[in-house]
Amino acid sequence: METEQKPEMGIAESFKMLFGASRGFWLVNMVNFGDGIAYFGILTLLTRFLGSRLGMSDQITGISVSLYTGLVTLFMFGGGFISDKLGVRRALTWSLGVIGIGRLLLVLSPVLGGGPLPPSAAAWFGLFLMAAGTGVLQPALYAGIKEYTDARTATIGYGVLYAIMNLGIVAENFTSPYVRQIWGIDGVFWMCVFITALMLLAHLTFFTRKVELAECQAQPAPSGAPQMSLKEKILDLPIMDARFMFFIFILLPVRTLFAHQFLTMPDYVFRCFPESVHARFEWINGINPLIIVIFVPLIAALTRKVNIITMMIIGTAISAVTTFILVPGPDLTTLLVYVAVFSLGEAVWSSRFLEYVADLAPAGKVGAYMGLAGIPWFLAKATTGLYSGWMLQKFVPEHGYHDSSTLWLIYGCFACISPLGLILAKRWVMAYRKNPGGHTCS
Repeated sequence: METEQKPEMGIAESFKMLFGASRGFWLVNMVNFGDGIAYFGILTLLTRFLGSRLGMSDQITGISVSLYTGLVTLFMFGGGFISDKLGVRRALTWSLGVIGIGRLLLVLSPVLGGGPLPPSAAAWFGLFLMAAGTGVLQPALYAGIKEYTDARTATIGYGVLYAIMNLGIVAENFTSPYVRQIWGIDGVFWMCVFITALMLLAHLTFFTRKVELAECQAQPAPSGAPQMSLKEKILDLPIMDARFMFFIFILLPVRTLFAHQFLTMPDYVFRCFPESVHARFEWINGINPLIIVIFVPLIAALTRKVNIITMMIIGTAISAVTTFILVPGPDLTTLLVYVAVFSLGEAVWSSRFLEYVADLAPAGKVGAYMGLAGIPWFLAKATTGLYSGWMLQKFVPEHGYHDSSTLWLIYGCFACISPLGLILAKRWVMAYRKNPGGHTCS
């Protein structure tokens, strides 16, 4: 079956209803926007910070960043349950506080060498706190969108969520070079700490308990439901759904390309291009979120009736095949084309993946499902860093001969497994079940 039946509503009407949504929807996205600036502001330059400011080797840097991003997703497994338990508002408050402490510790780590903790230990502990906080923050954001949209606006709502996060990345990427030129990487990180503190203050001021409950759209969890046995509860877990598990794991190969955007791309640009290019690296990196901001809501609206698997095949194919554009060798025009087309591929399937998981989740379990759906992303981030530093050292070393063509050829071939797997299993995977439940207002 190629279409998913939703209440009929035109694109213009859907956008109009969404932009007239409750304060809760926009307050959730306020945090989403601010964290988009701060999280990616640090992540974009994290390999450079750990290497140049703390003296870590390529291998240790790659492993450190990979473990950090992997821990973010690992904590989402439990963070989803915490989000469901605390409710959106309190979960966001807790996570912003923990993230803020972690970011402060990270930016202070270079000056802690003479204290009780060496710089590297302070940085790792800061990254740990940041990962724990983000692991709760992300499911809370997804659950918040579920609470403050209905069946008519859910598809576009998740598109807007993804777009606003990327709007934050756009703001950071075009501001970061100016801050970095004046105050260095430390200045960029301090900016992210300040934004986190400002975001927490605004959240506490405006996102009150009254606002949280005022216009919640989620249906309450059914009362009086029969008690399930332990076996029935286990069989009801999403990990027992073969189609669901195949669907999320087949995306693992193509997801490694997204990990390489912060594990490999920074050093590739800094080592293979002249100073005039890498001095504006954040601007090049900012093309991706700019395209996402524009095209994710638009594509989500235009394709809201198209089956998610179809969109996944198209999007992952674009993302994977585009990598071969880099194979001929370093060239600024080629690099810009790669970033633009790769971003379009991401725009095709990114928000629909979130919608799919939310559709499957029973009432009160959106956060938990979102956390479990992050297993492949956790594996992609955790494992990619284990070899990315070694691959950089072998094919694009700091000093010596560069063979970036082989590097991107290997990564592109591996990523193609995702669209090919979806094509081969399309009939079976498209027969997924859709759960009418949703999140519950706390």
